[in-house]
Amino acid sequence: MTSPTDAPPSRYPGERIGLPESGPGSVARLGRRVAGLFLDWFIALGLSWAVFHQGDWVVYPVFALLQILAIWALGGSIGHRVFGLRLSALPGYRPAFWRPIVRSVLLTLVIPALVWDSDQRGFHDKVAGTVLIRA
Repeated sequence: MTSPTDAPPSRYPGERIGLPESGPGSVARLGRRVAGLFLDWFIALGLSWAVFHQGDWVVYPVFALLQILAIWALGGSIGHRVFGLRLSALPGYRPAFWRPIVRSVLLTLVIPALVWDSDQRGFHDKVAGTVLIRA
């Protein structure tokens, strides 16, 4: 009997979870992810200043709330959608209302997003059972 640690290395990100190597439905690459994250952060920062007249600690809950609402409404954050990405539940997992909440709260903590697996999924995506893919 083999364990998951005995599995051969994957040839590309997403292979282990049944995603294509490239094109629509493949795992989103780092450049688009970072660009989308920066766009989302600047939108949250702008809203924090416009509504609360400050951008220090207020930006974190504003960012999380924007992530949650946009994922529910659009299938991804504004930054994701602008850069041709969307968030998907893993194959075999059902979309659930709690997934965007868990993912967004962990993403706001930053560290979980910096810990990746071989499929280029951050800890926040692993816990939520989601994957960021090309639309």
